Amino acid sequence: MGAPVLTPVERIKATSRGLRGSIVESLADPVTGGLREEDQQLIKFHGSYQQDDRDQREERRLAKLEPAYSFMIRTRLPGGVCTPAQWLALDGLAGRYGNGTLRLTSRQAFQLHGVIKTELKRTIAAMNTALVDSIAACGDVNRNVLASPNPVESHLHAEVHRWAVRLSEHLKPRTRAYHEIWLDGEKVAGGDEAPSNGEAEPIYGPTYLPRKFKAAIVVPPQNDVDVFAQDLGFIAIVEDHVLAGFNLTVGGGLGVTHGDPATYPRLADLLGFLVPDQLLTVAEAVVTIQRDYGDRSERKHARLKYTIADRGVAWFNAELERRIGFTLAPARPFEFSGSGDRFGWVEGVDGRGHLTLRIEAGRVADRGDRRLRSGLARIATIHRGDFRLTPNQNLIVAGVAPGERWRIDALVAGYGMDQHRTAPPLGRDALACVALPTCPLAMAEAERYLPAATAAIDSLMQKHGVGGEPLLFRISGCPNGCSRPYVAEIALVGKAPGRYNLHLGGGRDGSRLNQLYRENIDEQGILDALDPLFAAWARERETGEDFGDYLHRSGRLEAPAAAVAPKVALVPTAGAA
Repeated sequence: MGAPVLTPVERIKATSRGLRGSIVESLADPVTGGLREEDQQLIKFHGSYQQDDRDQREERRLAKLEPAYSFMIRTRLPGGVCTPAQWLALDGLAGRYGNGTLRLTSRQAFQLHGVIKTELKRTIAAMNTALVDSIAACGDVNRNVLASPNPVESHLHAEVHRWAVRLSEHLKPRTRAYHEIWLDGEKVAGGDEAPSNGEAEPIYGPTYLPRKFKAAIVVPPQNDVDVFAQDLGFIAIVEDHVLAGFNLTVGGGLGVTHGDPATYPRLADLLGFLVPDQLLTVAEAVVTIQRDYGDRSERKHARLKYTIADRGVAWFNAELERRIGFTLAPARPFEFSGSGDRFGWVEGVDGRGHLTLRIEAGRVADRGDRRLRSGLARIATIHRGDFRLTPNQNLIVAGVAPGERWRIDALVAGYGMDQHRTAPPLGRDALACVALPTCPLAMAEAERYLPAATAAIDSLMQKHGVGGEPLLFRISGCPNGCSRPYVAEIALVGKAPGRYNLHLGGGRDGSRLNQLYRENIDEQGILDALDPLFAAWARERETGEDFGDYLHRSGRLEAPAAAVAPKVALVPTAGAA
């Protein structure tokens, strides 16, 4: 057999001159508001996607105009921590160059939407002036590193955040293309040709990874980063109030393709334990294994989860230990109690307060009485701590001195930012991707449908006397899984305008995949399917039993196939201890 045929994206990366391509020429082209086709792929590595307003597509087509192109810029912000000054800078850019909103993502990053091509360079340069970059926020590289943000144990979470920053820096691409194109940096030697030896990519190589790669660090008991959904995960093990090390997880991933059974969500495997100083070595080895063995002939089969599923966990573990030069210790016991955020005020060990606010679908905007953008900008002008974006699209106003809490509370109330107190648990914990009108992959609404969907499901829960019960609900406009729908108790995955696949039975702690329950149904079909299940849950559940757990215990869902939803042991067996 001959060598496999590489995908077009692999060819683009191989001839990109270190991710430069012809981006500079595309930006200077006055004829179109978009980029050349190949540059649309390369600009992802610089943290931006070309998009267009799909609400305007037909109108512009009839008027013989090109689509209303604009760009989304995503930040690289390890662990989601930013200063008030950075918040204000990004808020200002959203108003000046974007669509007047900020979006907090499920990867603890900011997204600015609606930036037109002629302002793209100016916006990215201004972000960097505020010490916020977008390098590797997208593309076939390690993306923004998640880390548990809730600072209940302030010292420990600060230590974990430092590891997230170190991991992000260690896995950042070495090419100077970003600095040349956006920051007018000096060209490296050989900049007009292939990258010189001084710009070699020691981790990624000349064609980077076969597909995107996601890493996270979690501090139990809250699995707020959904660690089993990540390509690479580190579970902090705390002993005697000290960070003893991390349990390693590999091979998670949630994206699928409708109608293609060769694609599926997969939970990560638990491999073993490592001490903190081994983290970067192990992470690099995991990335390079995927670099060398990942599928470059089929992008739908190019994530680490397929590499491990095809070759086996034993093979992967042996290859990992060969590269790192030591054997991982047995995984140490841990336990997760949930995957949501702690809303309201929480006091850290240093006596400072941390206020978690609900930001519905992560959208920071002024809408009616809820003036989130104005209110948070006002808080940023007086706040002396920092802001922490959560993996659940919410925001923590962190590090508030006891005497300053009343100021924050007054602004929260005055600007209508108290949804964390007023929303039912269903709406408070829900996630939604952006979807329409800007995401080119969206098949159905997600962010814009979230309020109506949560209201309809909450009403049904109220009908059966289970209103106010915690229930993990997520919506994705397409099957790619950006809102991590496949680990939710109830998930809607877009199939067509107004129609969704209904998935049920995920675990609230993120350790169990859900299952397809009904396919291609509208809102009434969704409610009709949930109605008898809520009635049975209310009637038959055991004390404190979650909806997803009840569905499995009662036999209302079939046991999932192991290849699709591998069982993850939260506490290793005695033989592994």
